[in-house]
Amino acid sequence: MAGLIDLSYTIEAGISSYPGDDELKLYKNRFLENDMYNDTKLETGMHVGTHIDVASHIMESDQLISDYPLDRFIGKGILLDVRGQKSICMKESYLDMVKENSIVLLFTGFESLFGSDTYFMDHPVVEEPLADFLVERRVKMIGMDLPSPDHYPFGIHKKLLGNDILIIENLKNLERLLAVDDFEIIALPLKIRAEASLARVVARI
Repeated sequence: MAGLIDLSYTIEAGISSYPGDDELKLYKNRFLENDMYNDTKLETGMHVGTHIDVASHIMESDQLISDYPLDRFIGKGILLDVRGQKSICMKESYLDMVKENSIVLLFTGFESLFGSDTYFMDHPVVEEPLADFLVERRVKMIGMDLPSPDHYPFGIHKKLLGNDILIIENLKNLERLLAVDDFEIIALPLKIRAEASLARVVARI
């Protein structure tokens, strides 16, 4: 049966941001009773909540997220159940599962810790052999229920983005895809001239 599963966090005041980043601010600045209309103002960096990184986030590059064609953000989804792995490793079974131009999602279960220090500072990381495999397979994007695929100095970030594999961070609801055999990911960013963008990411079954 066809359906949509929302894999995105709601953009709202108080949403947790990466340590050191500015807090997102969302507030009403025009009011119907005084101004005859309502308006809401958003002040945020591009790396809060569910978002997509491109290479210019962390590397020398002139390409911004608005430069990518829409088809880069839509593709066949592949879910890898990597719960319990502190270091997310390459497995032989992925050779058959992961196809060229797919969008690979890593389900770690870390969504349950979203907003905590552990979520941001002690999360699982992607091992280099798995990153190399994704580069070799020429996948479109990798997404995860984590704030990052790695820690400083962000070698996995650079390997993936440097090979034009975009990174979706801070996904949720990935457990709802465990029993789904076939789904498509639609991960549309804002059309914004920036190194990343907040995104609404959905799985279409």
